[in-house]
Amino acid sequence: MNLDIITYERAFENVMDSSFSTAIEQISFVNSLGRVLAADVASDIDMPPFNKATVDGFACRKSELINELEIIETIRAGKSPEKALGRQQCTRIMTGAAIPSGADCVIMVEDTEILPTGKVIFKGSFTKENIAFKSEDIKIGDIVLKAGNLVRPQDIAVMAAVGCTTLSVSSMPRVAIISSGDELVEPFEQPDLFKIRNSNAYQLMAQVERAGAIGKYYGIARDDEEDTFTIVKKAISENDLVLITGGVSMGDFDFIPSILEKTGVRILFTRVAVQPGKPTTFGIHPKALVFGLPGNPVSAFMIFELFVRPLIYRMMGNQWQPLTRMLPMKENFSRRYAERMTWLPVKITDDGLVSTVEFHGSAHISALHEADGVISMPIGVKTLKKGEIVNVRQV
Repeated sequence: MNLDIITYERAFENVMDSSFSTAIEQISFVNSLGRVLAADVASDIDMPPFNKATVDGFACRKSELINELEIIETIRAGKSPEKALGRQQCTRIMTGAAIPSGADCVIMVEDTEILPTGKVIFKGSFTKENIAFKSEDIKIGDIVLKAGNLVRPQDIAVMAAVGCTTLSVSSMPRVAIISSGDELVEPFEQPDLFKIRNSNAYQLMAQVERAGAIGKYYGIARDDEEDTFTIVKKAISENDLVLITGGVSMGDFDFIPSILEKTGVRILFTRVAVQPGKPTTFGIHPKALVFGLPGNPVSAFMIFELFVRPLIYRMMGNQWQPLTRMLPMKENFSRRYAERMTWLPVKITDDGLVSTVEFHGSAHISALHEADGVISMPIGVKTLKKGEIVNVRQV
């Protein structure tokens, strides 16, 4: 077992290099929100499929705008033009309707006047074509969505438009969540003196769901090696990822790393130079990847965001990156020690400045509730100065 502390960058590389791909399944496009495409999506039509009007008005020849124009028909969206334009003629046309033969522009209704004779005259000084031309957006066979894309609502609209009603997606990873420690009780219980409610499991279940995976809670493993071994072994056999919170520090009852080795997990690291989250264990089993997360809730939250969330997306073939904003610090901030990369919860003020929130340490879960994001201080950096640009990571 490697007890050396490693940097965040090296730990991240180890985790990502250990990723494997989940299976591929076929689903309906209507159920694909938040899923990761496992194959490209191609269009089966040109878009637009014909030259169409982009405004309500009159289709005509631009060269004849100085003339009075005879209206020969009205074309509604979804109807085919029946007449080609002759000299000094136009067609009343609705947005989305097909352009008749002979027309090269559409003049807007508000730029026209209907004369007593029933003819139309152009009153504007300039007009665009106001035509969406056939296949100017997409051609038949064009790739419109690439494998690895995370499906968004606007992507579902694209699928509908190009006739992709069944698609290939990566299966959602199955993630086991285990809490450990005799001090824990479930949230619906009233804790006795020296007991605390288990917040980690439900926080992690929500984080797993947000990351597009399927979480399963295995309950609280008591501070008993045999009991914990049985739960962990079962979780490994049934899941792609296993997350265990607590039991990874250096106390007498912190035996998760040794239990993991007993189940056949090859441990890659047990400590990471980050704050919060130093006592983090990660290992590889032939059936699953396993994390031993710190028991304090802020640490567990941050280690999930830093390592587990990108790993889940990587397993589905998506190169996920957190949303970030580059903003200036509102005030100076200093820390006493700089041996680890520190992650600080921050708020973004109304005037676009970054201010640290009150943070008492890795057990202060309400600090994350108050935060708009987190910022990092690299190893060796003790001070952030007022006005200094920092990278705010959304959490």
